[in-house]
Amino acid sequence: MASIEPTQPVLCLMGPTAAGKTGIALELARHHNFEIISVDSALVYRGLDIGSGKPDQETLRKLPHHLVDIRDPAQPYSAAEFREDAIRLSLDIISRGKQPLLVGGTMLYFKVLRDGLASMPSADPEIRQQILDMAQGLGWQAVHDRLAEVDPESAERIHPNDPQRLQRALEIYESTGITMTEHHRQEQEAQQALPQVLSNLLFVALHPAERATLHQQIENRFHQMLRAGFVDEVKILFKRGDLDPALPAIRSVGYRQIWDYLDGQYDYDTMVAKAITATRQLAKRQLTWLRGWPELHRLETKMVSESVNIVNKCLKLHKEATIRSRTDG
Repeated sequence: MASIEPTQPVLCLMGPTAAGKTGIALELARHHNFEIISVDSALVYRGLDIGSGKPDQETLRKLPHHLVDIRDPAQPYSAAEFREDAIRLSLDIISRGKQPLLVGGTMLYFKVLRDGLASMPSADPEIRQQILDMAQGLGWQAVHDRLAEVDPESAERIHPNDPQRLQRALEIYESTGITMTEHHRQEQEAQQALPQVLSNLLFVALHPAERATLHQQIENRFHQMLRAGFVDEVKILFKRGDLDPALPAIRSVGYRQIWDYLDGQYDYDTMVAKAITATRQLAKRQLTWLRGWPELHRLETKMVSESVNIVNKCLKLHKEATIRSRTDG
């Protein structure tokens, strides 16, 4: 096993969608001693390739990515599972003398890795089905209204159009008699700490200098995905028969809008507009996360083509953090 200093920095590359994270990560893995762990809630699913921006098979063969193509879309993957997998994989990478590089835009995953996650009750299939029946019969607003009665704090945090989180919050109360809010309060102190070797997480974010530039990159990338066969990719999922729009995989940005288009809810041009808008909204939420992120190194970017400069800045930050850890130690 390689000798590793216990506070060696672990590089976490963050940023909004379409900011160029994948390109930077590939350069770091190709020319330096990094091994990629994906921090992306869509890349975990098989068959979600074009719309998730998944690297092609040749790239994945030459530069293996962990936590890519590990689940069928019918099997949800949780933040708690991500944390467990990311810790295990990071320790394995370090033991082989390489550097973990955690890269992606799923900010909740990064937060759970850093802070831990309160232990929630296991899913109750019977209660979950009752909630789904309520939603199908009365709509998700009725589920939200019920949650507001028993757990107003969670209802205030969760939007009526967020079925996955609504269902989980109400399921926890109905199965235990304790609200999700109270579970978090009771178990916050019992969260699992990161192993010492992973305690020095170095968070670096690609931050577009101009919002308008990012918006244009999002639009251009979506049209490129369409030309690459994005609609046909979703058709395969749509025709399976065992998937539905409430699943996290199908709720991924772009996939949900094309799914609704295939379901006849609106025409092609409306789908394109809705998907681009939804992706821009996702980027806005990601930037909101980043604004409040402690000890974050922001690397301002004007265009994706700045990759060489950004790679060098990432390496410099990592080197400086390594020197500080040795000095502090």
